[in-house]
Amino acid sequence: MKKTKSNRRLLKRDAFGNFVFIKKILISFIGALTYPRYKWLNRIKIEGTEHLKDLPVRNVLFVSNHQTYFADVIAMLHVFNSVKWKFKNKLGAPVYLLAPKHNNYFIAAEETMKAGWIPKLFAYAGSVSIKRTFREKGEDINRQVQMEDISKIGMALDDGWVITFPQGTTKAFAAGRRGTTHFIKKFKPVIIPVVIDGFAKAFDKKGLRKLKRKVKLSMTFKPKMEINYEDDADTMLGKIMDSIEQSMSFQPIA
Repeated sequence: MKKTKSNRRLLKRDAFGNFVFIKKILISFIGALTYPRYKWLNRIKIEGTEHLKDLPVRNVLFVSNHQTYFADVIAMLHVFNSVKWKFKNKLGAPVYLLAPKHNNYFIAAEETMKAGWIPKLFAYAGSVSIKRTFREKGEDINRQVQMEDISKIGMALDDGWVITFPQGTTKAFAAGRRGTTHFIKKFKPVIIPVVIDGFAKAFDKKGLRKLKRKVKLSMTFKPKMEINYEDDADTMLGKIMDSIEQSMSFQPIA
C-alpha cells in the first residue's frame, strides 16, 4: 500500500528518531503554557533578531550564558519561532505556536534530562543529551569528552539550529568548558552569541517555577562571530566567553 502524503508527514522523524508531529505538539503546548511569563508576567526585552533573519537552516550554533535549566532555552525557542513568523525583536501574538519550527535543539546534561517526566518531555522536544565531563550526581569528576556525544551534536547541527551553554552551569562568570571547542572545530558552524539576563531573578534554578513578577528579562542576539576554526582551544574559548560577556573582563568589581 502506498503511503499518502499525510501519512508521510505523520511518520517523519527528526535526527534522533523522534516523531516530528509529536515534537510540534509538545513545542506548541510548552509554548502556550509559558507565553504569559515572557509576554506579561515578566516582559522580555529582545534585541538583535535581525541577525537571525538570513541564517542558513542548518549548522547554526547559538552560544549563550546560562541562568536556569529550562527558562532560558524555552525563551529562545519562542524567539526562533516568532522570527519564523516575521516578528522582529518581540514575541508578538502567539500565532507562531500554530506551526512551530521543529528543528531546534539544545545541548543539556543527560542526567538533568532524565530527572522527572517534565525534563523527559523537554528532551523529546529537542534535547541533545550528553554526559558532562566535569560533574555528575552532584560530584566533581574529570571525564574525557565522549566521541558519541560529539557525533550527536553533529547530527543536530546537520538538521538545524543548536543552542549550547559553554559554561555548563548556571553560575555567572564560571569558566567556559573546552569541550565546546571540540565540536566547533569539527563541524565549523555559524556561531551566534546570545546574552541573557534576569532569568535567575524571575525563576527558580530549574526555570519551571516563578519566583518574582515584573522582573526585567533580556535576550540579545549578536552578529555571527568572525572566528578562526584553526585557533587553539583556549584562544577560541576565550573569544566565545568574551562574546557572551562572561569572561573576567565583564565581571563586576566588588
